[in-house]
Amino acid sequence: MKEQVESLLVSWGAAEHTADEWATVVLMALIIAGASLVYWLLRNYLLKIIHRVTEKTSNKWDDALMESRMFHRVLRLIPLTVVSICIDRLMPGEFLLLKRAVFALIIFVGVRTLEAFLNAVSDVYHRDSSKARKPIRPLFQSLTIVAYLFAGIFIIAVLLNKSPWNLVTLMGGLTAVTMLVFKDTILGFVAGVQLGANDMVREGDWIEMPKYGADGDVIEVAVNTVKVRNWDKTVTTIPTYALISDSFKNWRGMSESGGRRIKRSICIDMNTVKFADETMLEKFRKMALLKNYVEKKQEEIDAENAAHKIDLSATVVNGRRQTNLGIFRAYLAEYLRNHPMINKEMTFLVRHLQPTPQGLPIEIYVFSSDKVWANYEAIQADIFDHILAAVPEFGLRVYQQPSGTDIAALKLG
Repeated sequence: MKEQVESLLVSWGAAEHTADEWATVVLMALIIAGASLVYWLLRNYLLKIIHRVTEKTSNKWDDALMESRMFHRVLRLIPLTVVSICIDRLMPGEFLLLKRAVFALIIFVGVRTLEAFLNAVSDVYHRDSSKARKPIRPLFQSLTIVAYLFAGIFIIAVLLNKSPWNLVTLMGGLTAVTMLVFKDTILGFVAGVQLGANDMVREGDWIEMPKYGADGDVIEVAVNTVKVRNWDKTVTTIPTYALISDSFKNWRGMSESGGRRIKRSICIDMNTVKFADETMLEKFRKMALLKNYVEKKQEEIDAENAAHKIDLSATVVNGRRQTNLGIFRAYLAEYLRNHPMINKEMTFLVRHLQPTPQGLPIEIYVFSSDKVWANYEAIQADIFDHILAAVPEFGLRVYQQPSGTDIAALKLG
């Protein structure tokens, strides 16, 4: 081909001693012009056609590939390949350095294409919220780093016209330096593998890590960092390895369970605890939730006292008697059993705790069937609104430390 161009130039009047140089220039200009034309056609026509097709299809994969610009990078490989083939075929044995540069550029664009493909796969995988997904982004980012590392080795080998395996051997001798430079990446990669293998954290999990001020949803798990969107909408960035070396709380178990725990107590003034007399029992029998309990419990107590021939008139501590606090606990249990938003299949407790200087704590330990934060708080508030209002009906009083108003009232009295 080059000889034909030389002959044509000579026939047009070019000097024979310069025809060879002009032929080279003309061929290079034609090659570059042809490659540019090919790229222009691909970018302005084929790429637009691909874009329109991806918009019309319901498949999410082609949209992800278009967003990651994988098609753009694939099209760049075509003119570069055209240039490499044309130089090799039209001018064999010449422009060796240029051919190496073009081939190195092909390797670089190729690894960029691979990166775009991996990003698209990762995005599609993590967008699927129909089921719990283990994070694969750290793995893909690690693969990308490895791909760039090998691409760099091959590019240097091509430019120097050396075997890439010799460079790999040289890199082996620089292992210590490599580990120092890529320490965070290596630690992050190891942590990402452990997080994925042990299913410790996923995107979308609610985690708490006070050391880093994180309390919210995980929005991204990468090689070096984990991003957490806190409830105040700020974003906390945590080193990935910290999730392995430090402790954190993952609320996924609660989210996947049948309820969200309500664990709260009220302190009863112990001076108001007393045995229930007949007047109190009659009052409690009129309460719909307590009628059956009070009657059944009283029959059981009367039968036991009669069996042991207890003289109940001598003192109130003889035999068994019901107390206003015991009946109040029974009322709380029955009230919670009849509450439509309490999960009865999970742990269900109404119990005493150790008495304190602030009174006797009565703890509610149940699970709300609604796990949405706002709804959960509303359910919890409604329950304790009712409990606090119901306490005086049992002759009890909630303990509360004296306030300035209480002290002022004592002085006025």
